[in-house]
Amino acid sequence: MSRIGKKAVAIPSGVTANIDGDTLTVKGPKGTLSLGLSDLITYKVEGEEISVQPANDTKAARSHWGMQRTLVSNLVEGVTEGYTKVLEISGVGYRAQAQGKKLKLQLGYSHDVDLDVPEGLEVKTPDQTTVEISGIDKQAVGQFAAEVRRWRKPEPYKGKGIKYRGEYIFRKEGKKK
Repeated sequence: MSRIGKKAVAIPSGVTANIDGDTLTVKGPKGTLSLGLSDLITYKVEGEEISVQPANDTKAARSHWGMQRTLVSNLVEGVTEGYTKVLEISGVGYRAQAQGKKLKLQLGYSHDVDLDVPEGLEVKTPDQTTVEISGIDKQAVGQFAAEVRRWRKPEPYKGKGIKYRGEYIFRKEGKKK
């Protein structure tokens, strides 16, 4: 039995959820999200909650159960509160600047890195070394944050690079004389 899957997803006030064929659509104050439904799982919108149960007792259905419940929970949380990832840039001369739907990064390369911000996401740079990525889709926010971080991952000797806020970078000692 899935401990996560057993719990129903509560629908807060101001949020509506409906199942249309093989799509679950959730509308809230921040926007609308939809999820393609799995054939192995049965979904029910009952009053103020969404229940997720395996369609049969096969191993595949039971293994999808908890993940599908989490995906439904992410939809509800996304349209009510949204998601934010904060990246911190450290290194001499490394900086970021949000310009409309573009993010301009200076990361020690001979050229600036210009990234297009995907639709539905918002990027802010409160200062030159902080990038805040926010949106209602958890997967899209995390994916864009990973793409930004990929340009200069933190290195273990000096700690220079782009890291997530709160991420621990294992530091190594330099070579000995």
